[in-house]
Amino acid sequence: MKIPFSESGQEKSDSLNSSQSVARHGQARYHALFTYHPDGICELNRHGNIIYSNLAATRITGQSASALAGIGYVQVLHPEFLEVAQAAFQATLQGEHQYYQALCVGRQGHLVQLDITHVPIIANEQIIGVYAIFRDITQRKKDESELRLLKRGIEASPNGVVMADATQPHLPLVYVNSAFTEITGYSAEEALGRNCRFLQGGDTNREAVEEMRRGIAEHRDVQVLLRNYRRDGSMFWNQLSVSPVFDEQGQCTHFIGIQQDITQQREQEARLAYQSSHDPLTGLTNLGALQAQLERGFQTCSSQAQSLAVLYIDLDNFKPVNDALGHGMGDLLLKMVAQRLLDTVSAGAHVARLSSDEFVVLVAPFQNEHDVIALAGRILAVIAQPFTLYQHCLHISASIGIASNKGSVTKANELLHHASLAMEDAKRQGRNTWQWYCGDSIDNIAEHVIIRRELQEAIQAQQFEAYYQPIVDATTGYIRSVETLIRWHHPTKGLLSPALFMPIAEQTGQIIAIGRWILERACHDIAQLNATRETPLAVAVNISPMQFRRSGFMEEIQTALTKSGLPPGLLELEVTEGTLMSNTAQAVALLNKVRDLGISVALDDFGTGFSSLSYLRDLPISKVKLDRLFVSGIAQNAKNAAIVQGVITMAHHLDLAVVAEGIETKEEQLDLQQRQCNLLQGYFFSKPVPFDALTQLPLTLTPHLLP
Repeated sequence: MKIPFSESGQEKSDSLNSSQSVARHGQARYHALFTYHPDGICELNRHGNIIYSNLAATRITGQSASALAGIGYVQVLHPEFLEVAQAAFQATLQGEHQYYQALCVGRQGHLVQLDITHVPIIANEQIIGVYAIFRDITQRKKDESELRLLKRGIEASPNGVVMADATQPHLPLVYVNSAFTEITGYSAEEALGRNCRFLQGGDTNREAVEEMRRGIAEHRDVQVLLRNYRRDGSMFWNQLSVSPVFDEQGQCTHFIGIQQDITQQREQEARLAYQSSHDPLTGLTNLGALQAQLERGFQTCSSQAQSLAVLYIDLDNFKPVNDALGHGMGDLLLKMVAQRLLDTVSAGAHVARLSSDEFVVLVAPFQNEHDVIALAGRILAVIAQPFTLYQHCLHISASIGIASNKGSVTKANELLHHASLAMEDAKRQGRNTWQWYCGDSIDNIAEHVIIRRELQEAIQAQQFEAYYQPIVDATTGYIRSVETLIRWHHPTKGLLSPALFMPIAEQTGQIIAIGRWILERACHDIAQLNATRETPLAVAVNISPMQFRRSGFMEEIQTALTKSGLPPGLLELEVTEGTLMSNTAQAVALLNKVRDLGISVALDDFGTGFSSLSYLRDLPISKVKLDRLFVSGIAQNAKNAAIVQGVITMAHHLDLAVVAEGIETKEEQLDLQQRQCNLLQGYFFSKPVPFDALTQLPLTLTPHLLP
């Protein structure tokens, strides 16, 4: 029988040493795991006190291992989490693993966010303590917070945000925000996985698409404006910005697209552009756009030796339509005229409205003048056709001025001015006709512009001076009043007569400021002169039609009287027949207000107009002034003499005084005296003189000539 194998003493010793070696290695591995674990680990006894702590625990808490040993674990945590930590510790002692998050106070008092796990320590089937394992998640929490904030920002953005996968050939969308779905009408499910080109249409700008594709291929930022389409087929303007996203290795992984719906902005820009270039009433091109078209047409026709024509159209007697029927009817008439013009002109011609009842037709180019004349004739014919405005049937006509680039024209804007001058000539020929600009009777354009500018400078620099011409008693030669006239002390041309600048002032509206200055100056000077006289002088001031009709005219008169202290009875306003014949009822009402103030009114240049004698009977005036046209050579011209005698006789029967202007000879003075003319005025007695010279004149002029 075999003897069983038995170990020798040496073998038993080797086995024991081997077991001890394994135990030592295991203990060393445990110690290394505990000590160098990247998470903080504290070994707690059953009372919650720290027995051991590893390196990560000291780093996270900011306290050394010796400082941590023996203290309660919860003392490491922020007091706010004391209750949570104690509950977790007690539950762990019952054999339950616990997980929670808390704060601890780390180095320099900084709060550290911890992710904590409690694990029971079991020996001989008994829980003898707890491992508290905690990880610093401060940065992770910060990153998560930033990501949440970023996501909320993206979701709250009014702009569409999309993300495409750059690693896939067709760049499928992997994310869209809610704004994208609102802008496009596509749900996230319908959009994800597709290339964003599904928003494009057949009319999407190919150049913009190619620019975007090049930017994507080159992994660079790119911005384009695309004409895109919503799910319902409606178009929107997409201001798209695309940016690449790179990973740590520098590889492009995604593309971020920001969509901005600028449709309303583009529509608003289009509306503003339209409004800036079109007349709001008729929809025709306005003056600014016409000038641009005229400039382009002029340059093109000049370079290609072609002809260009401008037709300046002004409606005849349009103002009575507004006055009688109201501006609403007037506006309707203008819109109907505009439509007739559009229906009449041929393709390629531009129709514009300048202002009020003025229109322009630009023909560029034209073959021959007969075509332009024929067009003018058609325009006159269609405008002459009756217009039906509700229950009203209106007949109007137009005057047309035509100018072309033939001749010495060098600038486009000269054509418009030439055409307007020709239109005025057509008005003078009786209206309802056309006139081609010839240039023979037209003042120099540049001179007109210069005087207009210099007039404005004269108003601001007060370069005007009031002159006064005496009006004498026809029998005694005694000075009864003076007429106020104006002179311009031009800085380079010297003293200028009003005949050189007042017509331009009337056209430009500068007459308002000039007229106000004359009125105030005359009242001031004569009030100052009367302070030294026993018998006061009256002063006459000419009132322009524009000044007379202007709102606030009565206030200007009262201001001049108040500031000067001149009594109203010593102020006389001279107005022409033309001023009173337009809107006669309103003119009479205004003159009655003037008379109620005690101011007298004289009808100037009487006999040169075409007013009815019944108006003379009804007007609240006190004096008529015979124009020098009838006075000159009265002794030799029997017809003039008859007119003068008739006016004097008629005026006296109407209790009106008569002033004869332009007396230059003794013969004229004696003749008018014999005809019982009340007052005389002219160079025979005195030229207009400045105020200083007026104060030196005697009370009576040329008494030796009187019988």
